[in-house]
Amino acid sequence: MNPEELKYREALPRLIDNIKRKVLRLKERNRELEQENQRLKDHIEEIREGQTDIFSAISENERMALRHQITGLISKIDDHLEDES
Repeated sequence: MNPEELKYREALPRLIDNIKRKVLRLKERNRELEQENQRLKDHIEEIREGQTDIFSAISENERMALRHQITGLISKIDDHLEDES
């Protein structure tokens, strides 16, 4: 066996060991990230459950009044845009 082959045969187990350690560290990091991701998803779900949209939080009369106001504003914007044309 020539010196070049010997050098590679000696280096191979060390390189394989380095790769194994890196793979183990990556797997551990992946587990940590998956756990963090789940915690964040759970937190988002808690926030989402605690929220209500604006229309479910107000009464029917208030909803109708708000709709009337929005319709009026849209009409005023349309009139203003037509006047500029």
